[in-house]
Amino acid sequence: MATYECEPTLNDAQVLDFCKNGFLMLKGVVSEETNRRTVEFLDARADAGTQPPHEPTDILDEDWFVDNVVLNVQVAGAVRSLLGSGFGLPVLVSNHRVLCPGPAQEWHVDGNSRYGPALDYLQVFYYPQDCPMEMGPTELLPGSHFLFSLQGYMGHYGTIRGSLHAVAPAGSIFLTVYNIWHRRSTSTGQGIRNNLKYNYWRTAPPTRDWLAEPGFDPATARYGLPGPRFRQQSRDSIDSAEMFSWLSGESGSFRNMGGQGWPVVNEANYTGMPYGIPSGFAGKPRI
Repeated sequence: MATYECEPTLNDAQVLDFCKNGFLMLKGVVSEETNRRTVEFLDARADAGTQPPHEPTDILDEDWFVDNVVLNVQVAGAVRSLLGSGFGLPVLVSNHRVLCPGPAQEWHVDGNSRYGPALDYLQVFYYPQDCPMEMGPTELLPGSHFLFSLQGYMGHYGTIRGSLHAVAPAGSIFLTVYNIWHRRSTSTGQGIRNNLKYNYWRTAPPTRDWLAEPGFDPATARYGLPGPRFRQQSRDSIDSAEMFSWLSGESGSFRNMGGQGWPVVNEANYTGMPYGIPSGFAGKPRI
């Protein structure tokens, strides 16, 4: 597997937001020229009919695509922040290429999903074209990467309050936890919609080596989602705190003691440090 090294670009708060939501949107980061070449490549491949248009993995043989999409500076820096040094590069590319208009997909998670605090790989979506609501953008359910459900039980859900439509301009890339709930939304426009999907991989043990945010303190950070919650009270805070702890290399000392313990009651006037906080988080805020 080919690997890549670069500097991280996300800070503490951004990494925590990723843990809470399960995705990061990087809008319009790929150049217009690269987007145009990508669409031309995909159109030519589909017209030739010699290889399945839904898996254009041979685009990874194109230096212009690797340099400007896979190794895009903003994307690579975010991936480095989440997956650590020397992360593995994509080995397969899929294209969710559809003719619009069309109905929405059923809600689903992709095959071979694993659940828990570990983040050993990322699922990525790249729009080489503008994707307004009329073209059926990907719909994501924030926080659902911790919400296990059997695939057969997800299909009956329709509109879910709190979902997010990934409306975005051409050249936008979304990093997601692989098992986040998602679907293609209803499209009313005309034409072809391309959406490339691929994975990055972890090769190094997790450690808190992304950008330090001055004053960020894990003892008082907010770990819960502000919007609709889909599970029992406080579960979102516990799960996102556990993922942040895992990414920080603190999984061995993570504990949910319950009650008025960290991370649920994290802004109270504690006497001393809150109960349950990992040992590596119990010092001073980062400076």
